[in-house]
Amino acid sequence: MSQALTARVSAALQQIVNPRTGENLVHSEQVANIAVTLDGKVRLELRLASADDATLARTVRQAVEAVDGVTEVHVAVRDAVQAALHPAPAAPKPARSLPVMSETAAPRTPQAPQPIEYPHLGKIVAVSSGKGGVGKSTVTVNLAVALARQGFKVGILDADIYGPNLPLMLGVNAPPPVVDEKIQPLEAHGVKVISLGFLIERDQPAIWRGPIVMKIITQFLRDVAWGQLDYLFVDMPPGTGDAQLSLVQAAKIAGAVIVTTPQEVAVGDALRGAKMFERVGVPVLGIVENMSYFESPDTGKPIAIFGSGGGQRLADELGVPLLGAVPLHPPVGEGGDNGQPIVVADPNCSAARKLVQIAAELQKKL
Repeated sequence: MSQALTARVSAALQQIVNPRTGENLVHSEQVANIAVTLDGKVRLELRLASADDATLARTVRQAVEAVDGVTEVHVAVRDAVQAALHPAPAAPKPARSLPVMSETAAPRTPQAPQPIEYPHLGKIVAVSSGKGGVGKSTVTVNLAVALARQGFKVGILDADIYGPNLPLMLGVNAPPPVVDEKIQPLEAHGVKVISLGFLIERDQPAIWRGPIVMKIITQFLRDVAWGQLDYLFVDMPPGTGDAQLSLVQAAKIAGAVIVTTPQEVAVGDALRGAKMFERVGVPVLGIVENMSYFESPDTGKPIAIFGSGGGQRLADELGVPLLGAVPLHPPVGEGGDNGQPIVVADPNCSAARKLVQIAAELQKKL
């Protein structure tokens, strides 16, 4: 049974043509190490080059899922270059000649990509944090919606490849249509948005190295029909990894906003994130201290649950302004879960007012 199922899976994969190469994925050896169990579980490796369309992974998975007898599919995406340098163990195959570098060829030094200007995207603002869980995506969404409600044309690019939460937080999730070879962004609360979460299943992990991350971010900048924007917010993943470096190499960034909470452990990580942007020539526009305090429901007085002053100390150390301190307000998180940002759901609460003020300060600096 497994041999017959393997043949059916291979036949299905041969129907998928890579638009870049014009070849099907089997003949071009972009799919490899196909393994099929007796109970119909299929595992295979998909090798993507940096110039390939990242949505090929979804196409492959859906094609295999449609094969009669398949009960489960796992697609392991690998960088094609890394796969060639460090191939995964596989069954012995007949020897095949490989291209080799000429002995007289001069060695080449890799050149870092030069950032491109995208005038139609307006001011590109990276929203980053040193660690996860500080509310970076919440701040991004509410700042973008606040500016859109003031009449600005705003977009959000979800660069958090490994944890794309914006579909949930904005209440939109559907495969974006493609018109004239341009991806059409979805729209929510007056903000255009594109996210990898629109293109993959909710439980599909993105196990991708730097070149693929660079490809996705570049494609979201270049191949999405954003129209003319005033501001494009880029929601970064936590830390100082591939996504941050890919963004600053792919486009000219107007500045970065660093989100932290008052604890020293968050401030220390945020400092490293801010220094990364400074090192690559991106100005830090300011600090947002999220979950700054909790307002007592009885007295209205602030209670410093997570300590105090961390955002201001970070701002002072970097020599940048503290754009604002947002209180810990449970409906903010609830709004993120149901697709209703707090500046829309309850614009008169203290957290919403603070976020609107921060948006105004940011707009002045830009």
